[in-house]
Amino acid sequence: MFKRLKFIIYTKPFIAFIYFFIRAYSYTFRFKVVNEKTWQQLLKDGKTVLLCGWHQQFFSAIRHFKRYADFNPGLMISQSRDGALIAGVANRTGWHTPRGSSSKGGREAMSEMIDHLKCYRFGAQILDGPRGPMGEVKPGVIKMAKESGAILVPFYVSSDKAWFFNSWDRFMLPRPFSRVTLSFGDEICFEPPQTREQFDEQRQHLEQTMRARLFLHSLSNH
Repeated sequence: MFKRLKFIIYTKPFIAFIYFFIRAYSYTFRFKVVNEKTWQQLLKDGKTVLLCGWHQQFFSAIRHFKRYADFNPGLMISQSRDGALIAGVANRTGWHTPRGSSSKGGREAMSEMIDHLKCYRFGAQILDGPRGPMGEVKPGVIKMAKESGAILVPFYVSSDKAWFFNSWDRFMLPRPFSRVTLSFGDEICFEPPQTREQFDEQRQHLEQTMRARLFLHSLSNH
């Protein structure tokens, strides 16, 4: 029975159901977007933009991110079975999804993602996914920026009422009809790092900048 259930979860009909469920659920949010036009102007000016967010907060942005489909966005997702579900939803949202992570297929997916950024000039990266640790920026985003010349733009999601799961990332699920804000931070432009020290400094700078907007509350507070 359990094996059959797992099979159903990863079928196209179930992925379609999850996609429409997320859209319907997110439609209940009182949604606000802050500072979106700034990075979109960078795209219009011919720059390459890579949005950067935390695994904890990506759910709330899925419905809105469908609006970016015309930009031909890319997003690297792991080859795990859970990743297959997330990739299926992302594909329906109009996102291209190179598959791989540090544990499997990462080099090929990274190369594909960099090529995508060079071609279409737009994508996103979940900085601490797919397994954490929570709030730790993986080095891949710095390599992407270096090889593609991308400008990094942080994005954050907050909610006045939310549940926080007991998961590695304290996954945030805004409650129905809550006030949800998607905000974009100031762009971060790194010079191509020439040494390992410079590479690590850039990774740490991005991590320190974005950790201020990571929710570390205990589950009892929400």
